[in-house]
Amino acid sequence: MSDWERSSTARVIPPARPRKLAKVPFVELADGRLQGVVSSGSDIERVYVSSVAAGTYAFACSTNNNRPCGGARGSFCNHIRALIAEAVLQYGAERVARYLKVDLADAAPSAQSIAAGMSGARPPQGTTKDAAPVFSRFLRHLAYLELAPTTAPLPEMQWFPPTRAVA
Repeated sequence: MSDWERSSTARVIPPARPRKLAKVPFVELADGRLQGVVSSGSDIERVYVSSVAAGTYAFACSTNNNRPCGGARGSFCNHIRALIAEAVLQYGAERVARYLKVDLADAAPSAQSIAAGMSGARPPQGTTKDAAPVFSRFLRHLAYLELAPTTAPLPEMQWFPPTRAVA
């Protein structure tokens, strides 16, 4: 193991289960929200940027060019439900429920119980102002797929300073 690997403080958590990326290619727990990109079921060139805020469960869903989702009127649309299901696959149900601050009471944690717990709180519809940064991060992740496979470090991925100071 190299010095870099031994001194790294970034902890990588493996996915809870493998998931297919066709329906929900990007999902993250970040910025106090569950957020991600969900493919349209009817148009191959359209994607939706969906999010659910932790604690309040305020939800937002719009296309990548900021058109509102037709299904997100007063309750979670199918895009948000798919996002929750994929987050459970990626991070595990307990972690998603804990991050979103969902009280499951007696229910076993699952994508359905998390969605039902949040829907039961009658969440407000949020704004789509945070869709652009989420979509931008998704596009940045796609750019890494175009790079040739290598074991050498990528300069833009070196977030942490070196452990030794150079005099």
